[in-house]
Amino acid sequence: MSGPERSHGIWDPGLQSERTRLAWVRTGVMLSTGGIAATGLALRHGLPSAPLALAAGTFALAALAGAVLLTRTGVRFRRVQEALHGGRPIDSRPDALLAWLGTLCAVAGAVVFVLSS
Repeated sequence: MSGPERSHGIWDPGLQSERTRLAWVRTGVMLSTGGIAATGLALRHGLPSAPLALAAGTFALAALAGAVLLTRTGVRFRRVQEALHGGRPIDSRPDALLAWLGTLCAVAGAVVFVLSS
């Protein structure tokens, strides 16, 4: 077999891992910039102190999660490449959990912000 029908085992010579890396970068950038912008919006909006602290805190946690994802991008990419070339399974559960928690913080902050306005 040749061309696209040829089997390469677990390793595919295409750009899948590079596209995945870019997707993680986009996720990290959106969480961090969205969290920072939403924190600024909550602080300028004039919410009562308790909801303000809760909304700003959850938005800040979302920004922190995005920043951590961005800083881990290079390490994650190297590990994925080594796993693919070595035929080992890829474990991205910690990063997926961090992205999920960051998204959950952003949603929780938005709910508090909207209900307190």
